Amino acid sequence: MAGNYTVQQGDHLSKIAKAFGFSDYQTIWNDPNNAGLKQQRQNPNVLLPGDSIYIPDRNLRQESRGTDQKHTFVKKGKGLKLRLTLLDQYEKPIANASCSLSIGGDTSTVTTDGEGRIEQDIQPDVHDGILVIQDDQTPFNNAQIALKIGDLDPVDAISGQVARLNNLGYFAGDPSTPDQTAFESAVEEFQCDNKLTVDGICGPVTQAKLKQVHGC
Repeated sequence: MAGNYTVQQGDHLSKIAKAFGFSDYQTIWNDPNNAGLKQQRQNPNVLLPGDSIYIPDRNLRQESRGTDQKHTFVKKGKGLKLRLTLLDQYEKPIANASCSLSIGGDTSTVTTDGEGRIEQDIQPDVHDGILVIQDDQTPFNNAQIALKIGDLDPVDAISGQVARLNNLGYFAGDPSTPDQTAFESAVEEFQCDNKLTVDGICGPVTQAKLKQVHGC
């Protein structure tokens, strides 16, 4: 039955779509009832807890086929990818490094590209992961990085600003309980590094730059 769903921490639209039986999140995202949210958030996989999203009814199809033959059905919808970029303490890419990536109970070996990037297919309902760098050419060898997939809040929320600053190495505090002093100090460092006005205020210009540098 159609109705509104309130976004929880860790939710993103691909995860919500799977929970409600949709193979393609765009069926929900493009519903006219979600036009306001779509314009506000822009990225369907970066939502804010408390957002209300309309879940339409599913359209069920019936296909008639013979019982004595084999039939092939193709599932529509795009897969979901996790994208990471690893930088060292000097903001240089940790390039061509072997890593162990554990997500949803599955562990695989992945290698960063020349820009320190990793791209991995994931299931929409996974939330926790661990990345371990296994390359003795970097001081971060054997470093474990905890991943919280879907927890990144929009950049116009303080929690989203804190999380992005932390991911970029600015130590802005805990996104769930922001520390104003740590946050302002991190914003000032970020502004200084990116040649912005240094005032400790994460206004629209700083938010735009933070989103650009962070990648989302």
